[in-house]
Amino acid sequence: MKAIRRFTVRPVLPEPLRPLSDLARNLRWSWHAETRDLFQSVDPECWAASGNDPVRLLGSVSPARLAELAEDSRFLRRLTAVAGDLDDYVGGDRWYQDQPDELPAAIAYFSPEFGITAALPQYSGGLGILAGDHLKAASDLGVPLIGVGLLYRHGYFRQTLSRDGWQQEHYPVLDPNELPLALLKEPDGTPAQVLLALPGGRSLHARIWLAQVGRVPLLMLDSDVEENDLGERGVTDRLYGGGSEHRLLQEMLLGIGGVRAVRTYCRLSGHPAPEVFHTNEGHAGFLGLERIAELCAEGLDFDSALEAVRAGTVFTTHTPVPAGIDRFDRELVAHHFGPAAELPTIEVERILQLGMETYPGGEPNLFNMAVMGLRLGQRANGVSLLHGNVSREMFSGLWPGFDPDEVPITSVTNGVHAPTWVAPEVFRLGARQIGGRRTEDAMTVGGSDRWDSVGNIPDQDIWELRRVLREQLVMEVRQRLRTSWRQRGAGTAELGWIDGVLDPDVLTIGFARRVPSYKRLTLMLRDRDRLMDLLLHPERPVQIVVAGKAHPADDGGKRLIQELVRFADDPRVRHRIVFLPDYGMAMAQKLYPGCDIWLNNPLRPLEACGTSGMKAALNGCLNLSVLDGWWDEWFQPDFGWAIPTADGTGTDPDHRDAIEAAALYDLLEQRITPRFYERGPDGLPDRWIEMVRQILTLLGPKVLAGRMVREYVERLYTPAALAHRAMTPDAARELAGWKARVRSAWPGVTVDHVETSAATSTAVLGSTLSLRVRVGLGDLGPDDVEVQAVSGRVDPEDRIADASTVPLKPVSGPDAEGRWVYEGPLSLDRTGPYGYTVRILPAHRLLASSAELGLVAVPSEGAAEGAGVLMR
Repeated sequence: MKAIRRFTVRPVLPEPLRPLSDLARNLRWSWHAETRDLFQSVDPECWAASGNDPVRLLGSVSPARLAELAEDSRFLRRLTAVAGDLDDYVGGDRWYQDQPDELPAAIAYFSPEFGITAALPQYSGGLGILAGDHLKAASDLGVPLIGVGLLYRHGYFRQTLSRDGWQQEHYPVLDPNELPLALLKEPDGTPAQVLLALPGGRSLHARIWLAQVGRVPLLMLDSDVEENDLGERGVTDRLYGGGSEHRLLQEMLLGIGGVRAVRTYCRLSGHPAPEVFHTNEGHAGFLGLERIAELCAEGLDFDSALEAVRAGTVFTTHTPVPAGIDRFDRELVAHHFGPAAELPTIEVERILQLGMETYPGGEPNLFNMAVMGLRLGQRANGVSLLHGNVSREMFSGLWPGFDPDEVPITSVTNGVHAPTWVAPEVFRLGARQIGGRRTEDAMTVGGSDRWDSVGNIPDQDIWELRRVLREQLVMEVRQRLRTSWRQRGAGTAELGWIDGVLDPDVLTIGFARRVPSYKRLTLMLRDRDRLMDLLLHPERPVQIVVAGKAHPADDGGKRLIQELVRFADDPRVRHRIVFLPDYGMAMAQKLYPGCDIWLNNPLRPLEACGTSGMKAALNGCLNLSVLDGWWDEWFQPDFGWAIPTADGTGTDPDHRDAIEAAALYDLLEQRITPRFYERGPDGLPDRWIEMVRQILTLLGPKVLAGRMVREYVERLYTPAALAHRAMTPDAARELAGWKARVRSAWPGVTVDHVETSAATSTAVLGSTLSLRVRVGLGDLGPDDVEVQAVSGRVDPEDRIADASTVPLKPVSGPDAEGRWVYEGPLSLDRTGPYGYTVRILPAHRLLASSAELGLVAVPSEGAAEGAGVLMR
């Protein structure tokens, strides 16, 4: 019989056990081993059955067992110690509190998904896991972050396979009362809510759930409330589900509702108001509109409010392809704003101007969330050095007249939260070497360039650790594979072969990620005979564990999964290659440590960063990857292999796959498997062990989320906070007025004449030339501009590369024609073909970049006299 109503019955903990409730409600348990060990000791069987979720555990343990523990003095001492440790962690000073006073009082961090723990399934892939690691690292460092997201009642889908290997999606309903969440309430006990106005006089209500991530509060908005009609209740039903209007409403709730939720939380909790707002990808971009509306309500005009909002906003882009950005039809956006809908005090046309693709190559009828993010954020970044380059090229149309390398988008390379992803066995090995506290500090705060203490760990210990982790993975794979085959309809009698799947002494390769086509899940199948030879080699076999989900609407991705599954089902190789459905955090935490090689073969440069290989590396797993994302930045042959790419513009995609697959097989056959199976005089694979040692020593400190968050604090959050403080209402009005005046006057800004002291087309290294430039500034003055000499090596088309700039100074003017003369030196500090030009840029103390307005004036064809290319 089916129940007509469902509710949660909570246990009443005996008084001595009350701290267990606080420990369960703070998600620090998800990365704190002592807390997890404590919960496991409550009832090991219930702990396993709960999926290692303390909230579910406490809801299932028997009253008799709780009464027994309440009398157990040893357990109570452990409970007191762990609870005290959490109090110290939450309330004590950490890295951030030891920094200068200029740091932000608080930062609001918005993301459409957060991967904190498998017990809170609110993530689909890398973006969410990165956001979760960002919050955890901020907590470890003491950074006063407030996370903001949505609570999806179905989360992302659960994945199973049909008998013929086709992906099937399931959407279990999540009850917030069974999750590690608390409802944010007003002083009178009623649930706190935010409200959005919808077209046609309708409203969208949302409650605010609070997840405590160590020191960091995470606010999650939930539209499944009684005040909403059925359609509005479903706004937060599924992560990345529904059509355009559904997604637009989700993003309005995340951005606009999220700011309102932050204001409500700060009012109720006393948390400092954020000085900086960080939008993780464009989904939350509407937060800037809500903040503009707030300032307009306080008396600022739109343009001044825009400048004030931009000063304190950081925008991070995560996609290297335009197709990965949310774009909405102009009319759909216009329908949801204005007098009869949300933000009625702001002209709809002003809102549309922020997101329209009004640049060469753009689609002028589409509203682009990333474009709005860049226009609303004074500071922006990609997530690896290579992705920063790709982003500057991709968005260069927003800064016409500037070379891509001058586009004001920097990069902060992603990192991963080591306490979440490092296996306990790896942590214990480090703790034996340098102590538990130092190991914890090294993995959270970071700060060192190398982990040299790894060099003192004996080879035997490293190799034994690797085998233990591989053996654990083998057991995990067999259990998951058996579950998967039962879901596919197999009977127990058919599954005896699973006991022989994988071998703890065989070289193990892992490949797990989302399954869009560019990640090339099936590149390994390109030459099946060659792959079979690798899998079944009599002396040097390999085994491969594969996992991943395709988007529910991506039939192409599902076909790739089916192709892989059908190959793995072949009785000849099924003991050597497996596909595990329902890839998520719980699986990943076993998979990364147990692999010897982490494989990544995307189409370069379409992987913005790719952090799975970082998590594997922290466990001593070597990377085998295309030079893309973070691997392009930090690859060294000391600790991994680079798959050569055939990424020339003229290369046929099929031919490219063939070339790169052949390179992958060559590496495995000729370099990787021989090194793994080669034994030194002591019977150990000493050259392999040395690579494991090097990846931990050299790469470990780089890939930490602690390093990443410290970079955000130092390079983006603190400058944004200082700009926010400088942007008083009067300063905002001044800057907005100045920008309007400069834009209006810019057509009258010209470089009229350039001359130099160079008499010939060659010059001597180290010499200095004199530049003299006559410019027209129209209605502007020297305080409004900077006149620059730009010089550097030139290519055959006379394009300047690796340019350096030198400001020139006014020496006279204005003359009768309103012209000014600027002069300055030009040092010839490089040999070879060398050239220069002159340009004029807007200049103001409150600009974060001289390219901010996208305005530049350069010489016309006839303006130079003996200028230009100095040496060929």
